[in-house]
Amino acid sequence: MWVKVQNQDLEIDAYLAKPEAAGVYPAVIVIQEIFGVNEHIRDITEKIAKEGYIAIAPAIYQRQAPGFEVGYGDEDVKLGREYKVKTQAKELISDIQATIDYLFAMPEVKQEGVGTIGFCFGGHVVYLAAILERVKATASFYGAQIATWCPGEEEASIAYTKDIKGTIYSFFGMEDPLIPN
Repeated sequence: MWVKVQNQDLEIDAYLAKPEAAGVYPAVIVIQEIFGVNEHIRDITEKIAKEGYIAIAPAIYQRQAPGFEVGYGDEDVKLGREYKVKTQAKELISDIQATIDYLFAMPEVKQEGVGTIGFCFGGHVVYLAAILERVKATASFYGAQIATWCPGEEEASIAYTKDIKGTIYSFFGMEDPLIPN
């Protein structure tokens, strides 16, 4: 189901999925690729909920393009990348903190910490968000440009490594043409 996450004066669209049975569950934040919170990301969010987590996928392009959702064609990639370069690390981290606050206001969410999982640009974003105090586990799948770029910053995101609070797993493909070894 779609919900709104409040971050100061910004309402962030987010897709929320819960396990079917009543109870108190750990939480996972799912961060999109450049294509928005599309059907694929909603499906991943639902699958995580079926494994016993409350899962939420906030729209990280809310400032640039509310409601943004595209497929995987060439024009979709071009548009998604345009929005990607307009993001700012501080805003992304703030939006994920607001999402954590939203989750921890829910009585059915365990208060022990949260996990994050992200794909491609989302993998980059969860790497940044791993510095947040309540993030205990991070899975960054093919986090593009972590070592060479940071949204709106001079120094690459890898500089944040020293500030990571929890455990982080980063996954990269050996033959990924978009991410060199």
